[in-house]
Amino acid sequence: MRPERQDGTSGNGLLVPMAWMYAEYIADEMLRTGDLMEPSTLEYRAGRDALALTVFLSDGAVPDALPAARLDELRLLTAYGAAWCGWIRERLDALGSVPATGPAGADPDLALARAAWRWLEETELLAADLDAIGVPPWEAVGDGPEEEEAQVWTPAWQLGLPLGHLAIHLH
Repeated sequence: MRPERQDGTSGNGLLVPMAWMYAEYIADEMLRTGDLMEPSTLEYRAGRDALALTVFLSDGAVPDALPAARLDELRLLTAYGAAWCGWIRERLDALGSVPATGPAGADPDLALARAAWRWLEETELLAADLDAIGVPPWEAVGDGPEEEEAQVWTPAWQLGLPLGHLAIHLH
């Protein structure tokens, strides 16, 4: 990465997406510290992107360590549910309505955040179907064929959000 000039551009006039890169760094550090998932998996990417979006869209990243109040805010924002999706869409729309500055007229941080959101929404991952898991019938062990684990295709954000939430709790 080339050094950044005082006007927020690199030496050749290209904008450097420092805010997004910092949010992604924070998310990656939280997930690695929690040691919840292998970093090479799609589930890890989903968790990192969901957490990075939350950090990026919530008043930006805080330099150095995250204070306890900020961690509490991130815990509340990542609590599982459809409210998070609506919040992400609202914040992205609000940022999209602000006129972009710079030589190209585009905000590289916002472009990366939108790409991460698009990936989280459009990519489906195979996961255990938690709704199908119930109390097993009272049958003797070995009576019949073994049932395969119920699985379902789910949007990546539905796996990434709880992973990010758990990483915040473990931080």
